[in-house]
Amino acid sequence: MSPMFRALAIRNYRVYAAGALVSNVGTWMQRVAQDWLILELTQSGTALGITTGLQMLPALLFSPIAGVVADRFPKRTVLRVTQLAMALPAAFLGVLAITGVVEAWHVYALAFVFGVGTAFDAPARQSFVVEMVGQDDLANAVGLNSASFNSGRMIGPAVAGLMIAALGSGVAATGWVIVINAASYLAVFASLNLLDSRRLRPAPVADRGPGAVRDGIRYVRSRPDLMLILATVFFVGTFGMNFQLTSALMATQVFDKGASAYGLLGSIMAVGSLGGALLAARRTRPRQRLVVGAGLLFGVVEIAAGLMPNYVTFALVLPLLGLTALTMVTSANATIQLNTDPQMRGRVSALYLMIFLGGTPLGAPFIGWIGQMYGARWTLILGGAISFIGILAATALFTRTQRIVVRPHFGRHPSWSVRDRAPDTHGILDR
Repeated sequence: MSPMFRALAIRNYRVYAAGALVSNVGTWMQRVAQDWLILELTQSGTALGITTGLQMLPALLFSPIAGVVADRFPKRTVLRVTQLAMALPAAFLGVLAITGVVEAWHVYALAFVFGVGTAFDAPARQSFVVEMVGQDDLANAVGLNSASFNSGRMIGPAVAGLMIAALGSGVAATGWVIVINAASYLAVFASLNLLDSRRLRPAPVADRGPGAVRDGIRYVRSRPDLMLILATVFFVGTFGMNFQLTSALMATQVFDKGASAYGLLGSIMAVGSLGGALLAARRTRPRQRLVVGAGLLFGVVEIAAGLMPNYVTFALVLPLLGLTALTMVTSANATIQLNTDPQMRGRVSALYLMIFLGGTPLGAPFIGWIGQMYGARWTLILGGAISFIGILAATALFTRTQRIVVRPHFGRHPSWSVRDRAPDTHGILDR
């Protein structure tokens, strides 16, 4: 088997990945449908930002607790419960839309409830991967997970856009798409039940004493290498990767397009995202320099996307935007898990997700307000600029903390060189 797909040789991971792919397609179908639904109800970019923010808010509120749950209970059991916790609000929202009684506050409330399920699902799912594949294939499996997610992102928005358009582009049309996502969680539930327990490698269960959340935070604060990754994903996740919101505003307000054209933008971006995930899957041990470099390049590309003059040129830039974003995200995820003690992995993954996803409630309403007040283009230009400047500042801070010198090389293959000022200090960009 190709080294790019070596984790699929493991039967448990292969079964799990099949169920996850079905669910990923459904998830992206709902994202497009939910965005279109709130725009149909309100015609407001700010409302779209509020919806996105409310769905991500539980990641900010509950991720530390969710990390403790992931470390204290069997992860497969946690994942079974979270599939139900995500399916029920999706089904309820879909039925409300189909019957025509849905209002904006229903979308807000159910987006939050759905986000609670996601907040508890994510750290358990992230840290469960290593129990299926082991340390040697972890980076590859993380890359393949991102490839699956972005395959769903490539298929889901296009299918959702076509379905919504075929069913009349109204509120009821979005409801049928959302109901399909509710049913897709059955695939993950089934795959979890089909796993061979004898071939799993459960991590040590964390102690049940008080202070578990505090221990996780203290552990991360003692690791400047992890802090730099978390700072990078904070700026990109909070201000840069509001793709749901920015693509919807660009499609409807700038280019005057409908649901199918909006859904197509998500699929086009997913082509680049899928490429970034597969390239990351080839690496056995990604480094901090890749995370930082990809984050900086993402900021530049996002600014360029905001300056594109028409729908076609905007669409042509999106694959590069997806490539840089997923290279950064996948490399950050793998690096976090590979460099974290097993008994802390759930809590550290939760903190990573809290910062990456939980930053969206802070950034999405702000970015939505910018789009409402100054135009959709500024959501991209400002988001890219803040991401770029924030990553530069974080790199300067944490490299100074480690007392190292970071020098860019501009040759045929740009890279970073790191020179220690103190013999006992390790360059955080080289780990």
